[in-house]
Amino acid sequence: MSRSAVVFDLDYTLAVPRRDRATLLSEALDAVDAPQASREEYLDAHARNLTGDSREPIFAELFDGRERDADPAAAADAYRAAIADALTPVDGAADLVAGLREDYRVGLLTNGPVRAQRDKLETLGWTELFDASVVTGELPAGKPDERAFRAALSALGVTAGDAIYVGDEVDADVRGATEAGLAAVQVVFPDGPAPDERADAHVDRAELAARLPDVLARLTLEDD
Repeated sequence: MSRSAVVFDLDYTLAVPRRDRATLLSEALDAVDAPQASREEYLDAHARNLTGDSREPIFAELFDGRERDADPAAAADAYRAAIADALTPVDGAADLVAGLREDYRVGLLTNGPVRAQRDKLETLGWTELFDASVVTGELPAGKPDERAFRAALSALGVTAGDAIYVGDEVDADVRGATEAGLAAVQVVFPDGPAPDERADAHVDRAELAARLPDVLARLTLEDD
């Protein structure tokens, strides 16, 4: 089986914030006079709102039952602006993707609302970087649901057996990809998820641009 496609995760795989997300969230909530919520509370609500146009439902859920009234739409806008201001690509990420496109179909599958994730691609200047970019906000379900992976495969015109998924999260990326029939490369980094045995390979994020092409070539040879 020859692998002809590579699909990337976005956040913490190809792009990272220069400042931690908990601080960005706290400052965005302060900016719109909204009640504070922890990063853990935000991620919990985010996991239940992987589809749709904006982060407004996430903040509406966070603010539900709080004593202070707050505008979820304003919070969503403030947080999106804060992330855009802090977002930076992983070293060599754009050149990596461009180089891989010489040998593979290369796609993106990222969890999150449409406006939030598309705004990140615009901020990074990556709207045309991939052969296909799929945001789960446009879909019926997000990762690890198999439907999300099928949408990315369809956008690239390949099957699961043709593709390798590259991402950092154990559940959304490694489990989701492997259960959908893709090979998986887990991107690891300090304070990130521990390496998962279900991944076909692991690559340190600091060495992603240098090492990933050889890892992909090896996985393709092993399949032949």
